[in-house]
Amino acid sequence: MFGRLGAPEIILILVVIILLFGAKKLPDMARSLGKSARILKSEAKAMKTEGQDNASAPAAPPNTEEQPPAQRTIQAAPGDVTSSRPVTEPTDTTKR
Repeated sequence: MFGRLGAPEIILILVVIILLFGAKKLPDMARSLGKSARILKSEAKAMKTEGQDNASAPAAPPNTEEQPPAQRTIQAAPGDVTSSRPVTEPTDTTKR
């Protein structure tokens, strides 16, 4: 009963969506959805590479000199510079 969606049903669903949201809003919604998907994909990739770097990197010897952490920039999507922002990394202030 619910498993069979033919061409008439799909066309009817698309017409209802166009009537509800309006033809002018649909491209903006699709663009926003694509941008969100790119952000999610880039963040997931960054988390995966960060996890691999932490697992494969040997423990570094303690550094006697205090160096300020390098400032990183997080971008929402490749090529999207309007929403990028500099981020300061948290520092370990405890002395061992």
